Amino acid sequence: MKMDNSLLRLEKINKSFSSNKVLNSISLTIESGTCFAVVGENGAGKSTLMKIIGGIYRPDSGEIFMHGNKVRFASARDAIHHGISIVHQELSLASNLSVAQNIFCHREPVNSFGFIQWKKLYSDAADVLQKMGINIDPRAKCGDLSVGMQQIVEIAKAISLNSQLIIMDEPTSALSEKEIDHLYKIVQSLLDRKITVIFISHKLNEVFKIAKKIFVLRDGNLVGEKLTEETTREEIINLMVGRPLGDLFPPKNTNRGEIILSANNLKRKGVFNNISFTLYRGEILGFAGLVGAGRTEVARAMFGADPIDGGEIILDSKPFKPCNPRESIKRGLCYLTEDRKSLGLFLSMTVRMNIIAASLQSFVNKLGFYLFGEIKKQSTKYLEYMQIRPFNDQAYVINLSGGNQQKVLLAKWLCSNPKVLIADEPTRGVDIGAKAKIHRDLRQLAENGTGIIVISSELPEILGLCDRIVIFREGNVAAIIDNKNLTQEEVMLHATN
Repeated sequence: MKMDNSLLRLEKINKSFSSNKVLNSISLTIESGTCFAVVGENGAGKSTLMKIIGGIYRPDSGEIFMHGNKVRFASARDAIHHGISIVHQELSLASNLSVAQNIFCHREPVNSFGFIQWKKLYSDAADVLQKMGINIDPRAKCGDLSVGMQQIVEIAKAISLNSQLIIMDEPTSALSEKEIDHLYKIVQSLLDRKITVIFISHKLNEVFKIAKKIFVLRDGNLVGEKLTEETTREEIINLMVGRPLGDLFPPKNTNRGEIILSANNLKRKGVFNNISFTLYRGEILGFAGLVGAGRTEVARAMFGADPIDGGEIILDSKPFKPCNPRESIKRGLCYLTEDRKSLGLFLSMTVRMNIIAASLQSFVNKLGFYLFGEIKKQSTKYLEYMQIRPFNDQAYVINLSGGNQQKVLLAKWLCSNPKVLIADEPTRGVDIGAKAKIHRDLRQLAENGTGIIVISSELPEILGLCDRIVIFREGNVAAIIDNKNLTQEEVMLHATN
């Protein structure tokens, strides 16, 4: 009999939710001490497969083997006991507890009386962080850390479990470029210690940089298994979407209209200072800069979510002083937030109600009754236009994949017919096919006369999509440049010097 030297082997794993088949006869093998990537469009089955490996879901049929021995996980805790842990995309930290308490949650060292040994707890946490090369105070409250550092704490928690296999689900979605580079070093240190990593990401440049082998899922099927060094980005994209994708970015605008928005010397004490720029009808204007440079802060203030201490805004040729988001929406200035779950969507409500949420008053007649027929018509229109799956406007948003939630968020603002749309990280957490569609939708919206501001931490997206770029540095505008043959190096030079 042939020896099985694999760490993990799946054979013909099937999983359905009601009548929806999510995984169809998935078989794959994971060896020890290697980084594997799992890619696919939103809804392809990646998260479901990882939750089966992590003991959160049970397969309807099929078998799982570890070190050649058949296993069946009764729970996530059972999978952890077998050496498998997951770093989820959505953070699960207790913000009011310390870093150390979060790392060793329910596993704190205690004395014979059952009291926590605080000195040992902080020392053990410091050891884990030191092995990762991370300089975080174990006594610091997690709620006081940046989102990027909180993600690092999640990874530290998984490492502290002495896992043989760590699954990282979109671990870089909230990290800065510097933090991403550090994550690469952390992953390499895990591989050096013969710990296996499964890396899920929509960013194919990361996948090709970090993974030895790529598994491609499409519509619940394993459609490809490629060694990274023997494939190309184009081949992986074709496998993911099942069709030629075309250009990721649509052509730029060469015929912009008049000025639709101008900001003159906007100030907020301690946050940003003397911010001035113009936005034209039909233009996509990029906001670039390092994390913390002031891009989102300026956008939130213009939307009325945060105060402005000084300066002037002219919107559609009229003075505009943003008092609150409701007033901004009435004037036609809308803001697609980077935090879709907490600030952008009503997760416990249906897709239909989320789509019309920003334009609800336009669906009420003179007697104050809702126009349910028109609501249904509009929600169906945007369901089709944005290709939201499942195709059911009565589905609850909380049950949708992250990429489809992002499509609902964009549909909400499209439905409100904005004059100006500020899109903050509009493609965060979406697959390559959905990303290309969002780019096309934004360009189409601009061509219809809307002025668009795009904030993105991905420089290739800023350069590929935007007509001009405002570069922020330490709360100030460092430069405003026409995007003609502009390079990432030039942008970074302005952002850092």
